[in-house]
Amino acid sequence: MSEEHIKYMLSKIPRNRFLKVEEAASMVFWLCSSENSFTTGGVFNLSGGRATY
Repeated sequence: MSEEHIKYMLSKIPRNRFLKVEEAASMVFWLCSSENSFTTGGVFNLSGGRATY
């Protein structure tokens, strides 16, 4: 990807940064953990606000 494209994509994210791998890993770990034993489904938005409608 070009630097221009990266800056453009970043400008569309209200949090003004990209997701960190560790953040996604933490979410997956929680989804698989006993702390999440009552969830039966859902949508978890990891877009930093970009997918807000």
